[in-house]
Amino acid sequence: MRPLWALIIYTVVVFFGGALLAPWLYWLAQHFAHSVPKLASAPFHRFMDRSFLILALAGVWPLLRALGAKSLRETGLVPPYGQSKKLFGGLLLGFVSLAVVAGIVLFYGGRALTGGVSAGKIIETVWDAAATATVVAILEEILFRGGVFGGLRRVFYWPLALGLSSLIYALVHFLQRADLAGTVFWNSGLELLPRMLAGFADFHALVPGFFSLTLAGVLLGLAYQRTGNLYFSIGLHAGWIFWLKIFGTFTADVPHAAIWFWGTGKMIDGWLAFFVLALTLAIFSRLPGLNKRPAFAIS
Repeated sequence: MRPLWALIIYTVVVFFGGALLAPWLYWLAQHFAHSVPKLASAPFHRFMDRSFLILALAGVWPLLRALGAKSLRETGLVPPYGQSKKLFGGLLLGFVSLAVVAGIVLFYGGRALTGGVSAGKIIETVWDAAATATVVAILEEILFRGGVFGGLRRVFYWPLALGLSSLIYALVHFLQRADLAGTVFWNSGLELLPRMLAGFADFHALVPGFFSLTLAGVLLGLAYQRTGNLYFSIGLHAGWIFWLKIFGTFTADVPHAAIWFWGTGKMIDGWLAFFVLALTLAIFSRLPGLNKRPAFAIS
């Protein structure tokens, strides 16, 4: 019963604690607006996202300790020496898989390249995409694979833990970006939280977008399970994020295009991306040279 309570407390702290923390982060940014004008001008939902992430990361180690972990190695964090093959193997698989989606969409006219983009803009965007991919992939893999999946598989048989952690991963990424009008009060986060779940009432947004995110979570978690640490997962995740940033910036909608199949600038909200991710999962499950043993014994 103790593991279940640990997971419940962790979830409550992340979401409700994050909703209460967000106004304070917002006010702090306004106080230093002269130093960080870009941050201070960000919409309130961005502070909600950051609050969730801060508390989720802060709670990973306490959660794993409550579930019986004894060292950081059990979160998938091992010294980087000798891990380059896994890291770049994951990066290659992630980069190629979504490059296939982007190429097919553009070739068949599902979306169009934006014109008039300067060389400076291209370099800036590629650099920002690479930096974002690196930071987000590391943080989210520590959180969702090392923390959530790693914690759940201490309680459940690992395939069940994989499914549950992948659903959680998809749910968090499916939160709708709801805007808050007017003054930010101490309870503004609590007010915004239910509205961020409104995306689940939109069938066309839910299918196949939520399924694609769940499938991505399964692939990332399986990579952790098979390789024994987070390096392949981090590379895979970074390759995906890079293409999502590039695709959203340099492509535009095409009138009368079948968005349900091709997707929008988000790329993963169309059936094509879902099918390619499913194919990627099938390919990965057959890759040679990966350790198929659990990263640690399941208690």
